[in-house]
Amino acid sequence: MVFAPVPQLTVTVEQPSGRHPELHVHPGGQGVWQARMCAGLGADVTLCAAVGGEIGEVVSALMRHENIEVRTVRRDGGSGWYVHDRRDGSRDTVADYAGAPLGRHDLDELYSTALAAGLLADVSLLSGPAAPEVVPPEVYRRLAADLGTHGGTVIADLSGDHLTAVLDGGVDFLKVSHEELIDGGRAAGDSDEALVEAARELRRQGAGSVLISRADRPGIALLDDEPLLVDLPPLQVVDHRGAGDSMTAGVATVMARGGTLREAVRTGAAAGALNVTRHGLGTGRREAIAELARRVDLTPAPT
Repeated sequence: MVFAPVPQLTVTVEQPSGRHPELHVHPGGQGVWQARMCAGLGADVTLCAAVGGEIGEVVSALMRHENIEVRTVRRDGGSGWYVHDRRDGSRDTVADYAGAPLGRHDLDELYSTALAAGLLADVSLLSGPAAPEVVPPEVYRRLAADLGTHGGTVIADLSGDHLTAVLDGGVDFLKVSHEELIDGGRAAGDSDEALVEAARELRRQGAGSVLISRADRPGIALLDDEPLLVDLPPLQVVDHRGAGDSMTAGVATVMARGGTLREAVRTGAAAGALNVTRHGLGTGRREAIAELARRVDLTPAPT
């Protein structure tokens, strides 16, 4: 189960060299990208989301074309969106809107929908909103606690107050970027030692295992109490966005099929690395990810 509370409509304008402009319209947001990658890796995925307004109608229709089961709740406020211009090769934001904050009735219906799906799932993946004010952090604490109490495996990819909340509820596996840890005052810097200490503190606060992505440098994994460097030979970057979400999806998919934590981290690192070679977010050939996973090095991290 992927908890994707407020998916967005994504509109991107591109213009390949010597060709006419192209308009790409897709459902998006962290949870949608993660669900797409999980499905691409062979998982059966149920995505739970709230949609509303004219934009929500479009998002809902587009999500039906994804290879996932979608359970939507109709919300009072409008869904979010963004328009990006990539005609010169870089990604420039023309305009964006994270969506209206979810109301009390919206939250009640979405929570019940996600809880019902999560209780039946091998793994529940909790993803964040486009802006923190759209979904109250308390929702994540409650959902993590309720799913965990009933024996579910919970994975989270969150930051800020939402991260604090899900730690209070308890989470089996936490993925977070080093920038989010530094910006949130949870890491003293980006050194191996500082990030290992940050991971240990996250574990003390409620995370079972931790994976910290670190852009073009080796990631940091704390699997139970073992700190590791996660290193993969670099690939040529087309678009760095979505790499962290693909990484989380790779971890979730392996854990859902009963794989080891090391296998999960290797697959997550490979999925994230492959995603940067593509224009589509949350995409990548399954066989390429499997081959790249065999090339991921896990070595002891300095402490």
